[in-house]
Amino acid sequence: MGQKLLPLKGMTKEAIFEKFKTLKARDADWHKGQMFGLIYEAGPDVEALVKDAQAEFTIANGLNPMAFPSLVKMENEIVSIVISLSGGDDAVAGSVTTGGTESIFMAMKAARDLSREKRPEIEKPEIIVPVTAHPAWNKAAHYLGLKVMTVPVGPDFRADVTAMKGAITDNTIVLGGTAVTYPHGVVDPIHQLGELAQTYDLWLHVDACLGGLILPFVKKAGYDIPHYGFDVPGVSSVSADIHKYAYTPKGISVVMYRDVSLRQYQFFAYTDWPGGVYATPALSGGRSGGVIAAAWAVFHYLGEQGFVRLARQAKEATDKLKAGIDAIPELYILGDPEATVFAIGSEHVNIFELGAQMNDRGWHIETQHLPPSLHMTISPIHIETVDRFLSDLRTVVPRIPPANADALSEQAALYAMIGTLPDRNMAKEMVLQYFNELYRFT
Repeated sequence: MGQKLLPLKGMTKEAIFEKFKTLKARDADWHKGQMFGLIYEAGPDVEALVKDAQAEFTIANGLNPMAFPSLVKMENEIVSIVISLSGGDDAVAGSVTTGGTESIFMAMKAARDLSREKRPEIEKPEIIVPVTAHPAWNKAAHYLGLKVMTVPVGPDFRADVTAMKGAITDNTIVLGGTAVTYPHGVVDPIHQLGELAQTYDLWLHVDACLGGLILPFVKKAGYDIPHYGFDVPGVSSVSADIHKYAYTPKGISVVMYRDVSLRQYQFFAYTDWPGGVYATPALSGGRSGGVIAAAWAVFHYLGEQGFVRLARQAKEATDKLKAGIDAIPELYILGDPEATVFAIGSEHVNIFELGAQMNDRGWHIETQHLPPSLHMTISPIHIETVDRFLSDLRTVVPRIPPANADALSEQAALYAMIGTLPDRNMAKEMVLQYFNELYRFT
């Protein structure tokens, strides 16, 4: 196939939307409640609201706060709401970003720049995180010239505080914890990490990108959730994604700091450009106001009661799924996850093949390795599909080959190979080559 060129003549709106239907035919359909990740679904009313709110402000540009004071007001209110949900007081300051990766990036940039000022003797600053920390930490370190030191987790899949303490060196500037971890859905022992950070005068960032908009409401629904935010002494910064459990379009997140003096290290300003003064609070320059408006709209549409209701639905669906999975002898839940994210493991059947065959039945489940497992992120919509999922799971499990079987489907075999390659550089190169081919028009 040759290079794609700009059409000489434009298409009608009707023709374009017909083309959209064709393009979407192979996409996962999250409306059926068969997708356990990527999309966070609260129902058709919230979906309609965010579409309308986004459309109202989609052309507005968040780059210039003087031109669009409406966006600044909405951003400030969004940040304030998330700060209150994260245990913060009036001293805490934050910014809206385009997603969890940018939020973690900005927190690491702020920590690095503070370190350059107060500890200039450190030439190669290091971050210590559990192996379960999101790769966004590694991505930020790659771009910012930092070194990530990963340490094992305990048998409960939570951060091993003793191991993290043992990894501290004179070059350490940041400790990291997560609430909740993506692979296993658990909350790291943030209180103990806070004590460690205070003892060694280190920056502690809590990645609550996945849990920050579900944990507070699960707790308000009556469940036992450990403290993880600014109500824990020693926490310097927290990130929380709105586009996950606040059910808004991608991408919008919030990064928050213990006080405004720390946030200043995040900002960028350049005053010697002929085009005028250029300053941005985070990495992005121009930003669509649509996602900001959508987030503001959802917060005010649902309110605390609406978020608690949805969190209760998601938690009830989670608990029912976990009980049903535990009742299948060949399967088990990894660790003891607190909220609405968990992973399925097995010592008896090949977990990658199980995922592939459930996908064949229309269930979109992400596969994980180290150890092999299936990732489950539960939304309120899943309360309607729990029984159907468990029925399919009970039907499929007896058909799955043993954990060490060689005869696997192509999808399962590929993931199993990448996860077990002894040369991790080779595994990385395989993934890079795959992406290089995926994002090209041929």
